[in-house]
This record gives sequence, C-alpha cells and structure tokens, in this order.
Amino acid sequence: MSNFKTLDDIDVAGKTVLVRGDLNVPVKNGQVTDSTRLDRLVPTLTELADKGAKVVIMSHFGRPKGQKNPEHSLKPVVPALEKALGGRSVTFAEDCIGPVAEEAVKALQPGQFLLLENLRFYPDEEKNGEDFAGKLAALGDIYVNDAFASAHRAHASTEAIARKLPNAAGRLMQAELEALTKALEHPERPVAAVVGGAKISTKLELLGNLVQKVDKLILGGGMANTFMFAQGTDVGNSLCEKDMADAAREIMEKAKAAGCEIVLPTDGVVAPEFKEGAPSQTVAATAIPADQMMLDVGPDSINALDALIDNCKTVVWNGPLGAFEVPPFDTGTTAVAKHAAALTKQGKVLSVAGGGDTVAALEHAGVIADFTYVSTAGGAFLEWLEGKELPGVTALKS
Repeated sequence: MSNFKTLDDIDVAGKTVLVRGDLNVPVKNGQVTDSTRLDRLVPTLTELADKGAKVVIMSHFGRPKGQKNPEHSLKPVVPALEKALGGRSVTFAEDCIGPVAEEAVKALQPGQFLLLENLRFYPDEEKNGEDFAGKLAALGDIYVNDAFASAHRAHASTEAIARKLPNAAGRLMQAELEALTKALEHPERPVAAVVGGAKISTKLELLGNLVQKVDKLILGGGMANTFMFAQGTDVGNSLCEKDMADAAREIMEKAKAAGCEIVLPTDGVVAPEFKEGAPSQTVAATAIPADQMMLDVGPDSINALDALIDNCKTVVWNGPLGAFEVPPFDTGTTAVAKHAAALTKQGKVLSVAGGGDTVAALEHAGVIADFTYVSTAGGAFLEWLEGKELPGVTALKS
C-alpha cells in the first residue's frame, strides 16, 4: 500500500491544491456538535497552506440525492472549520463547479483556504461522472485525497478526479493506510483480531477474510452466541442467528484450514432481560439458563483474552465483546480494551481499531488515545477488513 505519493513528494508553493476531505460532521440547529473529522483534516490543510498553496477544500455533506438543498449546505460548517484551523479564515463558494467556484478560486492567495459547496448537490458526484470530475479538476493544479472515510466509494471527487491531476494522499489518509498495512498486510505476528457485535450475517465477508490473515480470531457479542450454538451449545434466550449456524461452521472450517484459532467465551454474564439494573450472574458458557441471555463475557474469558493478547504483537479490533451500552455489560469490552491499550503504551503491541460501535466502546473505556490507531472511517475500514480494493486508494496508486 505504500506505493502512493504523500505531501512529501509534491511541490505545492503557489499552486492551487484541491483537498478532498470528509466534512460530513453532525450539525444540530446550525451548530457542529462533533468536530473530530474537522480536527483530523487540519494537519493536511495547515501544512499545505504553510507551504504556500492555495487550499481548496471539497466534501460531501449528508444525502441531498443530487439536488441543491439548503438543508445540506456546507456553509454552517465554516465557523467550526475556522475554529479547528486555529482561527484562520475560510471563504465559502456557493457552488462546487462553474463560474461561482472559478471566481472564488481566482480570488485565493497562497496560504488561504476556500470551502466549496456540497459535492452531492450534483448527481454525477455519486455516479463518478467524468465530465463532473473534469470540472472539479479544472479548478486546481494538484489533487490531495485526505478522506479515507469515503475511499470505499468510486465517486467523482475520490476516483475519477485522481486520474486527471497529479495526486497524493493527505496526512490522515497516509496515517490510515500505514496503520492498516502494518496491521494486516505486513503484520508482526502473532496477530489477533477481536470481532464483536450483534450479528455475523453483516460480517461474513470480514470473518472469511480475517481467518486467512490472523492467528487468533476472538469473537464476542451476539456473534459469539451464534458460533457457540453452531457447535451445539444451548445459548438459552441469548441473541443468536440460528439460521446462520451453517455459515458459522463454514468459517470454522476455513479457520482450521488456515491455521487460525477461533476463540469463544468460556463464561458469560447473563440476565433475564437487556436493561440497566437487570439482575445478572456469571455462568459457564455451556450452562446458560433457558430463560436468560448472555450479555457480556465473564471474568475467566477476560483473563484468558488478556493472556492471549500478551502473546500477540498485533491486535485488530472491530466490535464490542458485550452489550457495552448498558452497565454492567460493558465490563468485558472495557477490561480487554484497557489491557490492549496498556500493552500498546509499553510498545509491546500494535493496535488498530475501527467501526462505529468500536469507536464508541473504546471511547467509553477511555482508551482511544492509547491505541496505535483508531479509524473513524466506518464503511471504508470494514471493506478494508474484508480484503476489498478501495477505489479511492487504488486511484492514488495508479
């Protein structure tokens, strides 16, 4: 994956650089409520400006379905972006192509920032339209993609445009690709993958790919119940996709052939219902009462997983081990995450995590800053775990 250019390989002084970012941030009552995505884009934007580039930022925002819709305008994001940039001013163009955009770009001086209106106001953005990509490309001299979160989609601003201009990966894209390459393409072994979440039906491709790449596949959440059921264990009233038992057995066969060990919980915390304050108890995984549901891994499982991670060099994490949203069923995820984070801090483990629930679970455990890399790119991260080519990344390589 290292065969793409970075900001180190391009001379940007006096040039107009088009930066594809991910500014698809949550906005409520005209205010940005979480600026994480903006903050992560800042290093690329400031580096380009400080090197004398005219920086033109483009992004999608929401799902306007190819129609100009003021509700999906990027304009309300400008103040939050200026704040993330440490108070530097950002001008806004009311369009992303055509005369309005061209005039705004012309007015830019080196070191200044311009944000273009929502790319998805045009249907050709999501259709990867060559003509639309050409109109975007006409605005600048160099293209920089810093939106890994959108890299799994072949859109005009992520794929077609990269073939029309000299291109490079921004710092966020570079960090993401380097972390992922170290974690699965060329990892230090042994590698453990922690995969949790409710259903295996949504993660079949991911599991099928991982068993061929990792040494240990640790399963938690509702997904683990389906695997236990497939092995003949009675899981009581637990969340379980019984119709996926054959698929689970197939993955177990695949793992066996590849020399990957699938690790299931040996004990669990059960309760009669999933709600806060429900009376819970710890039982062996083979002794789940008929009227109870397993909602977290138990203390023996936690100790076993900690010991297993002690013997690994790389950990890839996607999904919680239990129903972490409601205490005390967050105990397992938090404990194992803290252990992986501590080993990362000591330099013993490279840890990479991603996916929506995963980010929330690690945030809840207070360990986001201690993992080697936490990807905020949900879909792109999952497709990468599934072993798929990401069009936005491939376009940078060609």
